[in-house]
Amino acid sequence: MTAIALHPSRNRRPVHSAGIAAAVVLGLVATTAGLLFPLVGAPVFAIVGGVLLSPLARRRAAELRPGLDLAGGPVLQLSVVLFGAQLSLGEVLTVGARSLPVMLGTLGVCLLLAWTAGHWLGVPRDLRTLIGVGTGICGASAIAAATPAIRAKSDDVAYAISTIFLFNVAAVLLLPQIGHVLGLSQEAFGLLAGTAVNDTSSVLAAAGAYGPEAVRHAVVVKLARSLMIIPVVLVLSLRNRGPQVQRARLVPWFLVGFLAVAALNTGGLIPPAAQPVLHQVALLFIAVAMAAIGLRTDVAALRRTGSRPLLLGLLLWVAVVATSLALQHLLPIGP
Repeated sequence: MTAIALHPSRNRRPVHSAGIAAAVVLGLVATTAGLLFPLVGAPVFAIVGGVLLSPLARRRAAELRPGLDLAGGPVLQLSVVLFGAQLSLGEVLTVGARSLPVMLGTLGVCLLLAWTAGHWLGVPRDLRTLIGVGTGICGASAIAAATPAIRAKSDDVAYAISTIFLFNVAAVLLLPQIGHVLGLSQEAFGLLAGTAVNDTSSVLAAAGAYGPEAVRHAVVVKLARSLMIIPVVLVLSLRNRGPQVQRARLVPWFLVGFLAVAALNTGGLIPPAAQPVLHQVALLFIAVAMAAIGLRTDVAALRRTGSRPLLLGLLLWVAVVATSLALQHLLPIGP
């Protein structure tokens, strides 16, 4: 007992590093699996692997929790900053009014339905918020950005990520068939994929099954759609912290960083050769963060949540697909 008191730093350091090490190892494994199976993606492998191992992690909670909190917090936020290197604001502006009405329409319908239908279904507020932003914006990345803004619990994050993944797979399998049945052009399907599929890997998979021009357009739409993270998370931060919060604390640091990196990329200050490296680092960081969140998950609490959040995810995904198709039909969208 005396030895422990005389050397407290020797005890804190292993406790902190153990959680980080566990998250990094699982994140690396998930990243490798994501490269082999891009349809699934590293974040999903990380969160699922973490959830599966969470009963073991909970037995060593005192040792692992500090490091897991670090990986699920600052590392998560830094991954959001690095994703800004993939945004070219000039390229997004070239898409312009053709895709913006559809993006805003699908996002508005999704967030409104997430709040109303989620409340009606009895889904907890934070969970329906995460499912809403994940479906309406860009899947795991949007959930990652919203998590610190609303201080969501690990269980809610895990359930939201799992729900988004399920309907990503459904989108990749079903949307190309729907596009062919409806006779959508390459550009029209690219707009559908960019607005109705969530994670980037799944957007590319769905559009790639339709054609090369669909891929090109879907990527641009997806980049523009990712920008919606900024105003949505700002609103969530204000709602969570209250109107009396100081202005300096209103904007989370990771959103400022996200904007700054995107601006640097727009100005050509990020070398093209560095962009793939930053993208891979961002993917690794988010995999590490998702692994930490999975390891912190209380599986018993997930069981108690029930199937209602999954039903909410289904309603949102169907609504986003239908809204995208309807707006393309009703509005004069074209080159």
